[in-house]
Amino acid sequence: MKIGLLGYGKMGKAIEQMAAQNKVDIAWRIRSEERALLTPEFIQQADVVIEFTRPEAALENVMLCLDACVPVVCGTTGWQASLGDAEIYCMEKGGAFLWASNFSVGVNLFFAINRYLARLMANRPEYSAALTEIHHIHKLDAPSGTAITIAQELMASAGRYKDWQLMPAEPSPALLPVTAIRENEVPGTHQLVWESDIDSITLEHKAHSRTGFASGALLAAKWLHGRKGVFSMQDVLGL
Repeated sequence: MKIGLLGYGKMGKAIEQMAAQNKVDIAWRIRSEERALLTPEFIQQADVVIEFTRPEAALENVMLCLDACVPVVCGTTGWQASLGDAEIYCMEKGGAFLWASNFSVGVNLFFAINRYLARLMANRPEYSAALTEIHHIHKLDAPSGTAITIAQELMASAGRYKDWQLMPAEPSPALLPVTAIRENEVPGTHQLVWESDIDSITLEHKAHSRTGFASGALLAAKWLHGRKGVFSMQDVLGL
């Protein structure tokens, strides 16, 4: 299997390092300044493209891959407002597209636990939730795409929060508080706390390196190969 790396920053390089042990070849690597090379013929040298670039480029990159009839796995965050456009385009083209705010298997298990706990909390008004995420100082978006996913799935399952708000801000019982911290070279920490007057329940995922993200992206690419449609990591992991 051959992978095209669209984006050759920290994540692209981490995926490349793990490719050999996952029996995956790298067909090509494209940095942001080399996007002019992305002709259909060039893209088609890969069986699947893994895209980790910048929010402003993600939609066009995904569409280029779909135009070339090559499945694309996208991990770029900060462009979720256009995600629906990419999904519609994929269905129109009869292609294959998988986006995730986080490819780590552990984080996706965290997502599943979050949804379950939020459903339990739907009838426990004595508890209120708060979410904190910590990432390295180079991360472009705040809060992280992972934090937004946690917040959205919590709101959908608990049914008590109308929206989330980035702190510091004026607290509101109708808004889920989300704190984003940028610190040194932290790969990623997400902590969700449900608190009452008498106790607290804490869920936390702490990444030790980018290895989990890279291995999850490769897992998604191998799973997507040969399929058609719009998918998520829930499909990959059977969650």
